[in-house]
Amino acid sequence: MRLRAVQTLVLGVAIGLAVGICAYTFAYAQGWSYLTDNAAACANCHVMREQYDGWLKSSHRAVAVCNDCHTPAGFFGKYATKVRNGIGQQFYLDFVEAENSTGFHAAQESARILGESINFSRQGQIAVRGGKNSAQAVTKR
Repeated sequence: MRLRAVQTLVLGVAIGLAVGICAYTFAYAQGWSYLTDNAAACANCHVMREQYDGWLKSSHRAVAVCNDCHTPAGFFGKYATKVRNGIGQQFYLDFVEAENSTGFHAAQESARILGESINFSRQGQIAVRGGKNSAQAVTKR
């Protein structure tokens, strides 16, 4: 019974941390602005300052915002597209294109994490195949 209580506590803390981190990130990044039709929110993420400035000066501004042409009509289609594109683009910017010398963006840290992942994968393969000293291979770091 005590083990069950500890497991429940650990699960509760993990879920609480995940929800808290997501809420903080959403608030810090002003995530609610991306749920609107405000074209300035689109220009925050995309490298499109020139296009946004051009749209601001054009007569097109009076008849359409970004979402009118770049997302499907209807509530669900519009927000499904925003979520799908936003997550994909954010992943690409954070883990592929960005370089700010921290975390995954630093070449040395990326190489370390990749090497560690390859090592864990190899240990898993050895364990699954039942290779020599497979128990030691899985636990050894």
